[in-house]
Amino acid sequence: MSEFDLIASLQRIICLPADIVEAGCRVGIGDDSAVLEVPPGHELIVCTDTLVEGVHFPSGTRPEAIGHKALAVNLSDLAAMGARPTFFFLALTLPAADPAWLEAFSRGMASLARQSRIQLAGGDTTSGPLSVTITAMGVVEKGRALLRSGARPGDKIVVSGIPGAAARALQLIKNEEAPDPPDRAALEFPVPRLGLGQALLGKATACIDLSDGLAADLGHVLHQSGAGALIELDRLPRSNSLEALPDEARWPLQLAGGDDYELCFTVSPSVVPDLPAIANSCGVELAVVGTVVRQPGLKFARADGSLFGLASSGYEHFSGQENST
Repeated sequence: MSEFDLIASLQRIICLPADIVEAGCRVGIGDDSAVLEVPPGHELIVCTDTLVEGVHFPSGTRPEAIGHKALAVNLSDLAAMGARPTFFFLALTLPAADPAWLEAFSRGMASLARQSRIQLAGGDTTSGPLSVTITAMGVVEKGRALLRSGARPGDKIVVSGIPGAAARALQLIKNEEAPDPPDRAALEFPVPRLGLGQALLGKATACIDLSDGLAADLGHVLHQSGAGALIELDRLPRSNSLEALPDEARWPLQLAGGDDYELCFTVSPSVVPDLPAIANSCGVELAVVGTVVRQPGLKFARADGSLFGLASSGYEHFSGQENST
């Protein structure tokens, strides 16, 4: 398979029909650059993420899962800003041009692209160790994007889904054990919370997606907002496999495991009664897990009020710790 055949295959499988996406891509794949339009009264939201074999996914991961997850982690960033997805660019590095692998990878990515109504508008292919880089774009009404910097003392901290499920799956895979299907799905096929992000516009005071762990990512919100927080550990939602673990073994997975791609956001207490309706409309569980406080720092309280000390706040590249996946 030549490079041009590879590009044609990606375009054929991943690019959406024109009637599925909104107008805005005046020139897409086939020229030196794409020509895109931003709707009047909107701002462009742009994010990029790279997934590397052995760092972000284990060697031997199914190509469908790699294709899905590479796009999902970018869509999760757009969700955290409340953006509506529009276009994305794919830079794919492959050790070999394997048609069967490429077909499965492309179909995994295409399925999520269709669900999210996001159009592939360009990219690049090259040979080398397996890695996938995606730059995704979305739009949001001017001045309405969700940011990390708006949390205020007294705000409630809310998480979607089940933080720690993906980390539990990875832990079992590394131990050559089979994770529960819901946990494996959380690891390999995370669901970007796009509808939730858009529903939070005008309601959330701050928002972030959980990629490196609840403690680390919430820490970014607190730093940007000049505040601290108290997390009530017994309020953390948990899957059956997490429930089976002792508290002291479960909490590090939920607080620092990473790879959740859920949303963590803050709301004023007056918005808390609206959360069940938001959860129902978006088809996702929401849990109030803590409170923003004035004193800087992030603390974790057991049910009896005693504090739990977390050894590591989450994954960080170049820190010398083991790979996250």
